[in-house]
Formats: sequence, C-alpha cells, structure tokens
Amino acid sequence: MSERTKLTRRGLFRSVGTAALVSGCVRRAETEAPAGGPPVDDATAPAEIGPDPVPLRFTLDGESVEVTVEPRVTLLDALRIDLDTTGPKEVCDRGSCSACLVLVDGTPRNACMMLAHDVAGREVTTVAGLGQDGRLSALQQAFVRHDALQCGFCTSGMLISCTALLRRTPAGASLSAAEVDDAIAGNLCRCGTYPHVVAAVLDAHASRAKEGA
Repeated sequence: MSERTKLTRRGLFRSVGTAALVSGCVRRAETEAPAGGPPVDDATAPAEIGPDPVPLRFTLDGESVEVTVEPRVTLLDALRIDLDTTGPKEVCDRGSCSACLVLVDGTPRNACMMLAHDVAGREVTTVAGLGQDGRLSALQQAFVRHDALQCGFCTSGMLISCTALLRRTPAGASLSAAEVDDAIAGNLCRCGTYPHVVAAVLDAHASRAKEGA
C-alpha cells in the first residue's frame, strides 16, 4: 500500500469525527431559521400522533362523526369497521379498482389508499350520502333504469366517479360518451356493465338539462 492510500487508526478516527461534526451542523442548519429570517414556528409543523388510538373527527355523509383509531388505520377500514359504513367496498385494497371510492371535500379518493386521520376536519361523502331525505339521487335512479349494476361491488365507486363528473359539468353543457368513459377509467367492473353506466350518466345529465329549461 502506498503512503498516499495508507490509512492509520488516527486518520480513521479523525475522518469519522469530521463527518459527524459536519452532519450535526447540517442537521442544525436545517432546523434553524436562516440568518436575518423569521424564527421557525414549531406550531406550523405537522403534529405527531400515535402509535396509540387517537380521536378523529370529520363529517360523514352530512353528519359530524368521531371515532378513535390508530394512525395506521386506513379510511376504508375506519368507515367499514369502526363506523359500519359499508358502501365503499374492499376489493383490491391497493387503489387499482376504485370500489372503495369516496368524495373527500368533493374530490374522488380511494379510501383504501388514505389514512383515516388524513380526513380530520374534512367532509367525506360515500354512496349512502348521494341521495337526500331517504330518496335516491337522480343518477342513482338512472342507474336503476338502465340496469347499470350486476354484482354491485363496483357500483358505489362508479356512482362516486359519475357524481363527480356531473358536478363539474354544468347542466345544459355537452357531455359525450367518451367523457363518461374517461371519468370511469379507473373503475373496474368485472361484469362489464360499462355501456349501461355510460347510458345512465348521459340520461341523468339530459334530465338535468330538461329540468333547467
């Protein structure tokens, strides 16, 4: 071994000590405010919870609910197991079928891919919350008329995707079958009822246009 590449014990300890010192300085710099800048407010940092069960409050289908769950629990498990809300279905459990789809603040989300505590203080709508006063929504009624369901496992997710589509499409605006196909592209239906779903959505949209006329 040459003198240039020879490593002594003293040199090793010196290198390790230097690395530790630099690492500590970098870590401190990341947590401190820059010179002349505002102080870091710890209150703005995400709160750490768990690992024990922690109370969770949010709005579910128009009603305020509270449940105590561990931070690792998914929204789907909290809905089905702790809140007995079985509309969202557990099928793939990996976000690839959308049978567990719900609306979170109006946006479709796969409940199996969200932690329950991520919806704290937010509004969650399942298929059970689409209707009003115990009546089916216009879209749900259209699903019945067009026989847009068979085994039913995908139906709740389909209704959530299609409801979101209709909500962002103004009444009277044009809506094509291709747009409906695109909206339900993430919804897996093993029974193959896609044409019936498309027909139901177009029917519900046309009915809205007539009501507004």
